[in-house]
Amino acid sequence: MTSIVLVHPEIPGNTGAVGRTCVALDIELVLIHPLGFVISDKRLKRSGLDYWQHVRLAEYRSWEAFLAERQPRPDQLFLFEEFGPTSFYDADYPDDALLVFGCETKGLPKSICTAHAGRMFNLPMRSDHIRSLNLANTATAAAYQALRGKF
Repeated sequence: MTSIVLVHPEIPGNTGAVGRTCVALDIELVLIHPLGFVISDKRLKRSGLDYWQHVRLAEYRSWEAFLAERQPRPDQLFLFEEFGPTSFYDADYPDDALLVFGCETKGLPKSICTAHAGRMFNLPMRSDHIRSLNLANTATAAAYQALRGKF
């Protein structure tokens, strides 16, 4: 099963919107703590609307705990950063892809990027006037690309 993994998300509305995407696509949402909000935050649930109860949610206290329990293969990991050298269009996504995104203000921690440097991807943008897209929009675009041809 494909999963969206949010590492230290800060904005409950973004996480709620990503959760809604996960329900729509029947994929798992994984949250890596610390979070910038509590799961019961009304803003999270408002963004997820009444779909939040249907989110397949897994939480881990840290990235290390996630790796220890899940033991992902290298080809499962797709880490998204604006500086990722490979376009998300050029990736081969397995059915159990883990689409990994960092927090809204800082992205993925440098230690994670360094440890998985060969698994960094980006969403191409045509304009030089923007550094990055909204987390929820990026995660949704990546999820649809990963599932392309699997509907």
